[in-house]
Amino acid sequence: MDLAGSVGFGGLTIGRLSRDLQMSKSGLFAHFRSKEALQLEVIDTAAERFTEEVVRPAFRAPAGEPRLRQLFENWLAWAGSREARGGCVFIQASVEFDDQSGVVRDRLVQFQRTWLDGLTEAARRAMSAGHFHERLDPEQFAFQLYSLMLGYHHAWRLMRDPRAEDRLRAAFEALVADARQEHLP
Repeated sequence: MDLAGSVGFGGLTIGRLSRDLQMSKSGLFAHFRSKEALQLEVIDTAAERFTEEVVRPAFRAPAGEPRLRQLFENWLAWAGSREARGGCVFIQASVEFDDQSGVVRDRLVQFQRTWLDGLTEAARRAMSAGHFHERLDPEQFAFQLYSLMLGYHHAWRLMRDPRAEDRLRAAFEALVADARQEHLP
């Protein structure tokens, strides 16, 4: 994952990985069989880690706005981790595969749709719990939250904006405030 994040999926090869890990190229080839299989494994591993670090821990919070807030905090920790070389592997893959076709792009799209569906469901549960108003479009809420995180990543990683997190938090609070029950006219 680190290699894909720093050199991109195009630079992620069995040969490069064997050099970095000081393992035999033939041993890695026997395991992965192709560059595409290696790329798929990176996407799958990243999805598993994302689920373990972002999604599952959020379920300890009560359903509704508290869980949505925990998802946000966990996602921010994932996106803002300075330990991840090259940044978020999903953003790296999205840039490389957005105009391509094939199984790697399909797997990436599948994961991203699942995540957007999860954010949509979290907004629906906040509506069911009475935390968000009934006229809220949960798919639009998920889209906006996702967009905020992409903007944060760009501001923090590329632009090195020292206020990126503050700006993200302010935008998230505005999004939640607009969705809350007590803000109905």
